[in-house]
Amino acid sequence: MLVVEDAPEPHAGEGSIRIRVLAASVNPIDVILRAGDLAPYIPLALPAIPGRDAVGVVDEVGPGVMDARVGDVVFGLGGVSDSTAEFAVLTAWAAVPETWSTVQAAAAGLASVTAAAALEALGDLNGKTLLIEGASGSVGSATAAFAIAGGATVIGTARESNHEYLRSLGVQPTTYGAGLAERVATLAPGGVDAAVHSAPSGSLPDLVDIVGNTSTVVTVIDTQGAGRLGVRKIDARNDSALLRSASGLGQSGRYTPRVEHEFALADIVHAHARAESGAGKVVVILA
Repeated sequence: MLVVEDAPEPHAGEGSIRIRVLAASVNPIDVILRAGDLAPYIPLALPAIPGRDAVGVVDEVGPGVMDARVGDVVFGLGGVSDSTAEFAVLTAWAAVPETWSTVQAAAAGLASVTAAAALEALGDLNGKTLLIEGASGSVGSATAAFAIAGGATVIGTARESNHEYLRSLGVQPTTYGAGLAERVATLAPGGVDAAVHSAPSGSLPDLVDIVGNTSTVVTVIDTQGAGRLGVRKIDARNDSALLRSASGLGQSGRYTPRVEHEFALADIVHAHARAESGAGKVVVILA
């Protein structure tokens, strides 16, 4: 059950900052944790504050922090579940680029580090072709932006209603499902060099077949499939360097986080229900 109530104030510790939160996003991990599906692996002491990332104004700087000052506007990552609150402690952060709105910055943290980590695992893609399963989602679109900035040609799957959006990113769109290999072969006659699986689909084996090996296929979704197929599963990590890369791409106009739905904190129950339905990126506005 989600309710809005008072909780003890967190404070910045060694190597961390505290922000007065302006907005926070709702990510798939929040929904999974709330459902208790990860309780054997990530036990949460209840009551727990949901949220993995946020944007806000720095109001406390912990010992050892040299790159943040009170008053800075930053986006970043806190703990596993603690950011949708008046105050949040971040252990990884970056400046919000002038090109982003507050809501866009709220949507960037977890998505951008996940995308950047996936591409880091694949190595240099300059001049190569990348296939992204779920390219219109928050992680998929971030992956596309980073890959294109790095010189890759990107093919992405999405619903037809999102194809024009993908074209606006510079992605060659195609649809999900049966016949993917044939559609991709038409778009990339020379073959596909790497793939990122960023949609909750069962297509991971298809991506391996299309690429032709497991070493240049990664998933950010399917842990079981990764283990079965020998594919790397990529997890987000609290890394300020990855966030700064996202901020830099944002400042240059090459990455704009996509947000489909905005809710006030008082409507957090509806925000989580919308996120759980898979209806696109959700942001909760606190100030």
